[in-house]
Amino acid sequence: MSKPVDNAVSAVRAYVDRHRAVFLDDLAAWLRIPSVSAQPDHAEDVRRSADWLAAKLRETGFPTVEVWPTPGAPAVFAEWPAQDPGAPVVLVYGHHDVQPAAVADGWDSDPFEPVVRGNRLYARGAADDKGQVFMHTLGVRAHLAATGRTAPAVTLKLLIEGEEESGSPHFRALVEERAGRLAAHAVIVSDTGMWAEDTPTVCTGMRGLAECEVRLYGPDQDIHSGSFGGAVPNPATALARLIAALHDEDARVAVPGFYDGVVELTDQERRLFAELPFDEDRWLRTARSHAAHGEAGHTTLERVWARPTAEVNGIGGGYQGAGGKTVIPSSAMAKLTFRLVAGQDPAHIEKAVRAWAADRVPAGIRCEIVFGSATRPCLTPLDHPALRSVTRAMGRAFEQPVRFTREGGSGPAADLQEVLDVPVLFLGISVPSDGWHAPNEKVELDLLAKGVETSAYLWEDLAEHWRNAP
Repeated sequence: MSKPVDNAVSAVRAYVDRHRAVFLDDLAAWLRIPSVSAQPDHAEDVRRSADWLAAKLRETGFPTVEVWPTPGAPAVFAEWPAQDPGAPVVLVYGHHDVQPAAVADGWDSDPFEPVVRGNRLYARGAADDKGQVFMHTLGVRAHLAATGRTAPAVTLKLLIEGEEESGSPHFRALVEERAGRLAAHAVIVSDTGMWAEDTPTVCTGMRGLAECEVRLYGPDQDIHSGSFGGAVPNPATALARLIAALHDEDARVAVPGFYDGVVELTDQERRLFAELPFDEDRWLRTARSHAAHGEAGHTTLERVWARPTAEVNGIGGGYQGAGGKTVIPSSAMAKLTFRLVAGQDPAHIEKAVRAWAADRVPAGIRCEIVFGSATRPCLTPLDHPALRSVTRAMGRAFEQPVRFTREGGSGPAADLQEVLDVPVLFLGISVPSDGWHAPNEKVELDLLAKGVETSAYLWEDLAEHWRNAP
């Protein structure tokens, strides 16, 4: 028995096919702009990238398009109101800045001169994140063409920042300042990926991040280890003991109160993670590591996606040169990061770490801990109506079941969730082989087209199934 024809799918695909060549030409023009936010020499290029995108969004049909300045690089805002004033309001987040790149880094071609080889487009920003931002321009046009609408089924807003690759130093302040303009019922983040080319997935959460530097001070200067060793406290030894006490024998973080509020995985989520075609040996090769390790009672994917961690990122103290130097160092330091999951509060983690360290530092050692800015975790429940819409839209595009993942890293999406008080959904079509931040970054053109389709289906689905959004 033949499969029923989905007229909306046919109409969307026909539109995407007709406009694919022009879409890729436009994307290539944007990719030629070296919008490297981390390098001051490219500041003008980042501004040019914002202006280019703003012009293209106006051409797409957005009636409101603005370039928002920040103390750093500019962001782009666009808004297209729905015809129905009761329709949900959706904010799409992405970024238009890119990582540094040069042929000397190992590229096979100029990273800012896009080239198609086979069915792949190679250029810096092809996947991270210009390709995944730009897919929404063709997606909304396909949505209008397939439905006969003159405006999207939802009020569609875009916020495309220009400093994500530099740590988004001004992003939260921008969101707080413009919260009224950015108000929405949900945020769609298109700066993520899928499990694999043949396994479409939707990310349901990202971990948060708290980071600090611990410094221990002992003698007022380096002193002779023969004359004073064993008789005064050694800050390097004290630091080693402190770091050794960071985890217990089951690799759980041993800081009292660290797990307060943690949202545990449900049985359903653990089952869904286990259904993914995960090859741990292959994963270890990708990690350039030789054994899996982590909190007892959890799988590798659970540890990376849904469990909090404490990691030592750097450690030092005392003499570091060639040969020996018999001293007790005057100081020692370590850099620590804590990945946080839903339910954890960075402020609570900071307080707990300070109290834990103070209890363990011996007399005669002064402890200083400096915390940097923190990122909150974000998580969307599997039964959230907006998540179901994203899943259905992607399922129509890929014509197969969509699975669920999370992201072990952290990003500015949590700022949107916290400031705007809305759920964050993730819609990305990049795959691990795309090489984000690496030489020869690329995007799979067929997957990019599927992303365009997903975007086209999503707005109608949200309007139909989430009309009573809070």
